[in-house]
Amino acid sequence: MNRIIYTIGYSGREISKLLDLLKFLKIKVLVDVRRFPKSKYRGYNREELENILPKNGIDYIYLGDLLGGFRREGYEKFMNSEDFKIGVKKLAKIAEEKRTVVMCRERNPRWCHRRFISKALEQMGFQVIHIK
Repeated sequence: MNRIIYTIGYSGREISKLLDLLKFLKIKVLVDVRRFPKSKYRGYNREELENILPKNGIDYIYLGDLLGGFRREGYEKFMNSEDFKIGVKKLAKIAEEKRTVVMCRERNPRWCHRRFISKALEQMGFQVIHIK
């Protein structure tokens, strides 16, 4: 059972560079945790990722509905919700089966809600590696 999961922020990163990095790390699944999976950066809209990732041997899974940021009550409070708990369990199951990266826009996890998702995963026994 795999207990390692990666996170990455794409801001300022060309899609080709992201793909090269994911291939180098042998990532098999990208889990998108953006609440709103649209981007001003070419290649990062949900529809584009759903198209380009499988062509590069990487599955695309959207969990932004369950794990996305921008929660009215704040993300730390949201972590107590049933949606968050369901989302983290789904994410853990995916990561146990295939080498997985969690993706959002913000490059530095310190400024992204990925830090909260990471904390929950670490409490479940996962090693979280933030790709810079």
